[in-house]
Amino acid sequence: MPQVMEFKLPDLGEGLTEAEIVRWLVAVGDVVAIDQPVVEVETAKAMVEVPCPYGGVVTARFGEEGTELPVGAPLITVAVGAGAAPEAEPEDSGSGNVLVGYGTDHSRTARRRRVRPGSAAPAGAAAPAPAPIATAPPATAPVATAPLATGPVAVISPLVRKLARDHGIDLRGLSGSGPEGLILRSDVEAALRAPEPAPVAAPGALGAPAAAAPAGERVPLKGLRGVVAEKLSRSRREIPDATCWVDADATELMAARAAMNAVGGPKISVLALLARICTAALAKYPELNSTVDLAANEIVRLPSVHLGFAAQTERGLVVPVVRDAQARNPESLSAEFARLTELARAGKLAPADLTGGTFTLNNYGVFGVDGSTPIINHPEAAMLGVGRIMAKPWVHQGELAVRQVVQLSLTFDHRVCDGGTAGGFLRYVADCVESPAVLLRSL
Repeated sequence: MPQVMEFKLPDLGEGLTEAEIVRWLVAVGDVVAIDQPVVEVETAKAMVEVPCPYGGVVTARFGEEGTELPVGAPLITVAVGAGAAPEAEPEDSGSGNVLVGYGTDHSRTARRRRVRPGSAAPAGAAAPAPAPIATAPPATAPVATAPLATGPVAVISPLVRKLARDHGIDLRGLSGSGPEGLILRSDVEAALRAPEPAPVAAPGALGAPAAAAPAGERVPLKGLRGVVAEKLSRSRREIPDATCWVDADATELMAARAAMNAVGGPKISVLALLARICTAALAKYPELNSTVDLAANEIVRLPSVHLGFAAQTERGLVVPVVRDAQARNPESLSAEFARLTELARAGKLAPADLTGGTFTLNNYGVFGVDGSTPIINHPEAAMLGVGRIMAKPWVHQGELAVRQVVQLSLTFDHRVCDGGTAGGFLRYVADCVESPAVLLRSL
């Protein structure tokens, strides 16, 4: 007799607490194999195909495409042992821990689904699947007016709690639309969209009521945009940053790049040369490749340079990370930048590709601007900004000439170092840009 197993949205790692259903890969009635991808979801960091640890027949799906689900909410139910999937196995021999937070746990006994009295399923039939997750209430739905409850509130996601707290919403007064009354972000957002009750004018009050605020487009601050907003806000709250900058003559660097690319082989990008200069500078000034541990009140200097670089995509700004950049040459750096950029534009970066950076290189010159004071990518301690490289009048060898000039800026955490260290780092970078032979001394 088939046994119906419920597969819930697993913990996708990196502190992610929810995901949006982008595309279902299976339908009710389909036969699935163990570890077959069943749904494509979008987290705040990447697009992920979620494999199911059970093999059998899909008996129910939960959530329409576009629905946002918290970690732990049901995704599908599978009748294990039904259908003709050759890979299907009993519950106690399911898949391994393919994604963080799910997979077969051999230490637990199987739970049998209870059938309510009076609704027993006929012999041989699959147990009834739980009801699909309810859709969010319409924008005009009023805030639930149920009496405030005591005891724990049915909320899984800390982001939902924070959203409610930031906007003064009492979660005890909301009715959750999730399974078993779970309060979802959509429930809080519906409460925020609900019209405020009209104030009752006091007897004899003078004056006309205040005009309503003009209607405008409202863009939900969620997903990638929400994560970026929270991270940048945290950086501003916690990091006492400062910025220094310098103009540099990049003519010799551009000539060196042209010479490298003239000999054949993979092309070397300007970003790769700047990255190699950064890793050499961080070797001289390791204070800037660090993080601050507030709990221990310590500065942690990191042994490897995991170099983040800003990449603009249709989904917004992302910062892929090149691991162990200090061990790569310009050719290897160019190849890795190209690979990660392609994945970023396709929305296929894994969460691990977007975390763990220790220093960020931000080439905002691609937007046609000369300078910027970027916000540090928390919890890092510094970011090097690079403006556009363009022809400008410049005094070269005592004479006025047209040279390729770039503005470099360094934003740094003033807790990890003082201006002397930051200035020394930036001056070394500028020296290497102006004379690549300076870099050769460090290789």
